[in-house]
Parts: sequence; structure tokens; C-alpha cells
Amino acid sequence: MSASLNAPQRARALRRLAEEEIDVLVVGGGVTGAGIALDAATRGWRTILVERHDLACGTSRWSSKLIHGGLRYLSRLQLGIARESAVERHHLLTAIAPHLVRPARTLVPFTADIPRRSDLALASGIRVADGLRLAARTPARFLPGPYRVTAHEACSLTPALAEPGLRGGVVYSDGQLEDDARLVVAIARTAAAHGADVITRAGARDLTGTTAVVTDELTGERTDVRARVVVNATGAWAADLDPRLALTPSRGSHLVVRSSALRHPTATLSAPVPGEFGRFVIAIPQPDGLTYIGLTDEPAPDADPEAPPVPASDETFLLSTLNRLLATPLTAADVVGRFAGLRPLVGGGDRVTADISRRHLLLDEPDGPVTIVGGKLTTYRRMAQDTVDAVGRRLGSERPCVTADLGLVGSADRVALQRVAAPTRLVRRYGTEAPAVDALARRHPELARPVADGSPTIGAELLFGVLHEGALDTADLIERRTRVSMVDADVAPAREAASAVLDLAATAAG
Repeated sequence: MSASLNAPQRARALRRLAEEEIDVLVVGGGVTGAGIALDAATRGWRTILVERHDLACGTSRWSSKLIHGGLRYLSRLQLGIARESAVERHHLLTAIAPHLVRPARTLVPFTADIPRRSDLALASGIRVADGLRLAARTPARFLPGPYRVTAHEACSLTPALAEPGLRGGVVYSDGQLEDDARLVVAIARTAAAHGADVITRAGARDLTGTTAVVTDELTGERTDVRARVVVNATGAWAADLDPRLALTPSRGSHLVVRSSALRHPTATLSAPVPGEFGRFVIAIPQPDGLTYIGLTDEPAPDADPEAPPVPASDETFLLSTLNRLLATPLTAADVVGRFAGLRPLVGGGDRVTADISRRHLLLDEPDGPVTIVGGKLTTYRRMAQDTVDAVGRRLGSERPCVTADLGLVGSADRVALQRVAAPTRLVRRYGTEAPAVDALARRHPELARPVADGSPTIGAELLFGVLHEGALDTADLIERRTRVSMVDADVAPAREAASAVLDLAATAAG
């Protein structure tokens, strides 16, 4: 089976949706839905995924791009989710997506604002988190253990730190994701390679345990779909399709700055939120010269789940919290982009959203769809496994899950990735498929150029997105297959480049 997603593949899949017998219909194309489609397909069930907009169109593209080992959950004594996070981080780092997930260092500085007794508490918590790494059998060559640093060493890792009052700090390793939206696309394409159909711009409504009405959002054509099991994996939209749910949306806002504004840090800087034990604002350097500053955790009951705006109050909170540690404060003028996502937290009532558990909830009741909600990016695979286990019970065939060690398209071990004959940046984003992207740039020299001045993204990446990754319009290309839209000033020229690539692909297909 082909792992390519594109317009011709979508047309064929729509025909099969109307004509073929389906075992599992998955509604929702975020990381959880894509993971469920992959899990179900690899267990041998005829699977179709439908998504109203595009892959990774909602929360799944607005994360902090971290694969957490569970440290923040230990501070709230949520041992189960911390252990689960460490195990899933291991799978992602070592087998599932070594090209997209890499180890990264985080510095927790000990400053005058932090009582000395808290130094010991933070260091102890980090050591316990490292114990979870050992329990998950993640070798130190993938994630080195934590260690103390002097004030001078702390400043060498994060040069923007203010030195007065700095007592050193502790450094620990965690997983960092190249691109959350690219992870979702890779999962969906791997599902397609194992026989699943993936159909974007196909909205579903009127879900029952075995039926749904699916509308082709491009033509308006409706199809009454019957499947042996229907799964609702629509994240922040899940309650719209399953009235049994009570969700508490929480907004996680981030700012984007040039890494030069922070003097090019080589480790994530973790700034404690005053008065809130175990909560931090983090500045996460990216390989392409940007740093993401996040994140908030605020109730957002009326926000748009697809792309909620970043309020001025969130920006003020993020900058003021981080600036407590910096020699030269950041200002709004340093911010080149902003993004936010909604976490679909389960329940909550009047509780502060930061205190609500990130555990997922699986609803499996007669006559209704199997609904999965909650959780977090790191644990998507386990959420999918639990969901497909429930699907198997409905189907009367409890087949084993095989996704823990299944590499996604483009994956290989780290030694093999170092030997891939393509630019390093492309290997980070496409793994073993990087030579195919590079070949497009050689075949079309005009696509070897950046899509915007100062952007590392080249036009060949956009063409690859159309030919193989299911991109259908300019937004798909610049917001999800690439992340050019993270920098506001790059959007207009990148949109123009994307339009030219879509025209090129249409001409070639014709």
C-alpha cells in the first residue's frame, strides 16, 4: 500500500467510503485520531479516517513541541500519567519517530527568587523523573541523567540569564519534537501504508455506534456511512458529537521570538511561576533560529478550537514571568509570532485548569460511538491502543497492538539517519524521505529557494506536501505541512509561493 496522500487518493477513498464494508470509522484527524487509524489498520481491520478540515488542524499543531517524561505531573502526584508519559517518550525516541523526536536539555536555574529549600525539592523531583526514565528502559545515550551546574555553566547554556543572585541550577533531559503537525501527518501516512483510507475535508455528524453522515466539504455530497464501529476522536470538538461529555477547554498560549533575542540559548530555560509550585514558563529554542515561549493554562470555554487567539493578558504573563530571569527583558517588539491551542480537559467544574488531570477518558457505552478525549500529545499512542482495544471488544476479536515499536514513514535509527544523503534540516523533518524532497528541489531549481526572506523552508517542501502529504490548499501547506506561518511576516510571501506550487502540481497532474 502507498503512504502517499493527495487529491487522487482522496477521490478514490471517497468512493470506497460509499461502496465498501468498513470495520472502523474514525472521526477526527488530530494526533489521537491518526493514531487510532494506524493502530486499527495494523491490527487488520478495514479502517477509514475522516476529518472535517485538515490533518492536525486543531490542538495537535499548537503544542509546546515537547515529548514530556512526566516531570510536571510528579509535582501534582499524578504518578500514573507520569509513568505512562515516560514509557511513551521511550517509544517515540527509540522506535516510532527518531527523526522527529530528539533529546534536549532543560535548565532550571536557582535564583534569588527561589528559596534554597526549593532547590532541593526541585532537584529531588527531577531525580525521581529520571527514575521513570530508567524504569522505561530509556538508555542514557538517548536521555542523559540530570546534573547540577554552576552559575557560569548555566549562563553558557542560556546566555540571556541575569547573573546577579544566580546560584547555578540543575539540567535534565527530555524529548523535543521537531514539529507536532508533521508527527500527525506521518502517523496518518503510516496508517495509509497499512491499508487505512484517510479523507480530509470530510465532516461527520449524527454519530451512533455504527453509523454516521459524512459530507464532502468540497462538493457538499453526503454519504450515509455504516461501519462495524464508529470512533469519535475529535478532541476539543468531541462534545459536539457526543452529548455525554463535559469538557473544560484550557488555552495554552505561546509567543515566538528570534533566538537571537535570547542570545542563542542551547537549552530550554524553565522559569518558575511565582506562587505556583511545579508550574513554569519555558523558553524552548528551535533548530531554525526561533524560540517558543509558553505556556499558559487558562479556561477558554468560548474560544475557537481551530486557532484560538492569544490574548494580551497571556502575552503579558509569559513575558513578565520569563523576564524575571533575564538580564535584558524581552518586550512585545521581540515577538514575531503567537499561537495557542485548546486542551480538551475532562470535567473540572470550578477547578483551576492547571490542576485538572491530563489523563484521557474513554467512553464505551452501547449505541454510542467509542469516544476518546483528554490526554496529551506524548501519550497519543497509548490513547489509541486503549481505544482500539475497546473497538476489538465490540468486534469480538481482541487482536494485539503492534504500534509500540512500529516506525513511522521516514523513521530509522539514529545511525542510519546520519547517513541519509540530504541536507541535515530536511533529514530532521522528513527522515529517510529527505532525499525525495531534495530531488524535487533539484528537478525544479526555483523550488530550492526559501519561500520567504529569512525562512529556512524551501518550495520543494511545499510540493512534497501536495504530492505525498495530503495538502489541498495554501493553508495546509504553510500552517501544517510546514510551519512558515509561525512568523507573521513570512505568511504573505509564503502564501504566494504555496499558490504557485499548487498551480505547478495541478499542471503536472493534468
